[in-house]
Formats: sequence, C-alpha cells, structure tokens
Amino acid sequence: MAVTSTSLASQLAGPTSLSYCPNFSGLRRSSCSKLDHSNSNSISATQSLFQHLHSHLRLSSSRKASRAVVTMAGTGKFFVGGNWKCNGTKDSISKLVSDLNSAKLEADVDVVVAPPFVYLDQVKSSLTDRIEISAQNSWVGKGGAFTGEISVEQLKDIGVKWVILGHSERRHIIGEDNQFIGKKAAYALSEGLGVIACIGELLEEREAGKTFDVCFQQLKAFADTVPSWDNIVIAYEPVWAIGTGKVATPQQAQEVHAAVRDWLKNNVSAEVASKTRIIYGGSVNGGNSAELAKQEDIDGFLVGGASLKGPEFATIINSVTSKKVTA
Repeated sequence: MAVTSTSLASQLAGPTSLSYCPNFSGLRRSSCSKLDHSNSNSISATQSLFQHLHSHLRLSSSRKASRAVVTMAGTGKFFVGGNWKCNGTKDSISKLVSDLNSAKLEADVDVVVAPPFVYLDQVKSSLTDRIEISAQNSWVGKGGAFTGEISVEQLKDIGVKWVILGHSERRHIIGEDNQFIGKKAAYALSEGLGVIACIGELLEEREAGKTFDVCFQQLKAFADTVPSWDNIVIAYEPVWAIGTGKVATPQQAQEVHAAVRDWLKNNVSAEVASKTRIIYGGSVNGGNSAELAKQEDIDGFLVGGASLKGPEFATIINSVTSKKVTA
C-alpha cells in the first residue's frame, strides 16, 4: 500500500500521543506530543520537505490494483533474513536446523540465516541449500593481528555468502560509527560477500524528528564507499522496535522505506533505487509479518527472536504471499 498525500498531510497537521508504539510520520519534524511545536522555521522546513517528498513518493491514487499483481515498488526478490544473534547451543541449533529443513517455504523468496560465529560451520554443513548462510559481522580488511575479529576471507572459506553490517547493537553497544561500517561493507563487497546493511534511528532521535536525517546519514556512509549496490540489501530497523515487542505500524514502516528508496533514486540512481531490496526489522513475528509485507516498499524482513523458532520463521518467510493482491 502506498503512502497517500492525505495520510501524510494529516500526520503533518499536529502532535499525536504515544500509543501502540511512539507515533511518527518519519519526517524531519517534532512528531510526539511532548515536543515543542511552536518553531515556525521548523514548520516551514517541514512543509517544504513534504512538498519535495510528495513529488517523489508513489501515491496510491496513481496506482490501480490488478489481479495477481505483486505489490513491490522495487524489482528485487523478496528477502528474509534470520539474525540469531548471541543465542543457541549445539543442541538447540540442531533442532532449529531440523525444523527449517522440514519447513515448506515459498519458492520466490531469498532466505538467509545468521548463526553465531562458532556455529556457522555446523549450520552450513547441515542446513538445506535452499537457505544461505550469513555472518553477523566481519572485519574491515584482511585478517591478521586483530584479536576477536573474523575476516571476510575466513567467512568465504567456510561457504558463508552474506554478512550483516551496521546493526544497531554494533553501532550503539560496540561503538561502531557510520564511516567504519561503510568501510567494512566496501571491503566485504569487494571480496564477494553480500551485505545486509542496517540503518535505523534511536527513540530519542525519532522523537526529535530526526528519523530521515539519521537514516540518510547512515545510507550516505555506505554510498560513499561501496563499489556497487548489486549485492546489498538495506535493512531498516528502528532501534526502539528491536527486541522490545513494539513494531512500527505498516504505514509508518512504509513511509520510511519509501523515503529510503527516494534517497537512493536522488543520490545514487533510479536503477539502484528500483533494484535494491529494503527490508524491515524490529519485532517482526508470525502475527504481524503478513500486514507488513503488503506495503509496496517493504521487500522482506530481518528477523531476530522469531527466527529462533523454525515454524514461526517459516510463517514469516511465507508472508510473501501477502504481496499478491486481487482486484
């Protein structure tokens, strides 16, 4: 479902209160009730930005549904990644792999899982080839005297195809900055790994109306360094929604995804904007994935806790069927 000018205008009209999750439009404005809305310069800037976005975002009034149409603004294949983070034991991972091997998965989805480093080889040797393997991090260059790090070359040596870079837990707990993450992505891509490039704002940044500013700065760090966008998947993960049980509404997620695609169009190329998959992460589960998947700029998911449950992860993967609408 595309963002309409009416829905955007209503969100620009004034503050709303916190409810299901903190409410926001994603624009550069004060969007929560506890913020000061008296700054006329901010209002003027917001109106100007709204007019710019209005001219670029796909509006629902310009789209007509047709039978068996796939509601994706981009042209890439639906993509679902499972980030297992620092979870699991040999036994629990064997059970999870068994569940995934026996699951019936829709064919038109790229599926990737990211086990902890110590279990990568175990999963690679036992998981169906239908699902590819990702690492959760990689070093910024060739291996060497870097205690605790894992090099891209080592990951490739055991058959890993992808790596997650820029996850908020690496940014805000470990302290990795935009430039360092961009360099890591560039090196991984240059060596043939696919990159799941994570972006997303903190709650306080969103409450301050900086959602777009933060996400665009993070995107720029990738754009400034990567050799190509051919093997990049962007994962938008609002930090306030990761592991909290809170999730952006489908419309809120769609708005940011559409803005990210618009940024790619204006700052990289229209081709990259169309081809690059933009997936959503943040408390995605089997109960909300179908509604989220209906949004035209949501090209898949990066799943945390729910990816540790084989049947539920399969449900999320199969939410690709929600992309097909009937007139």
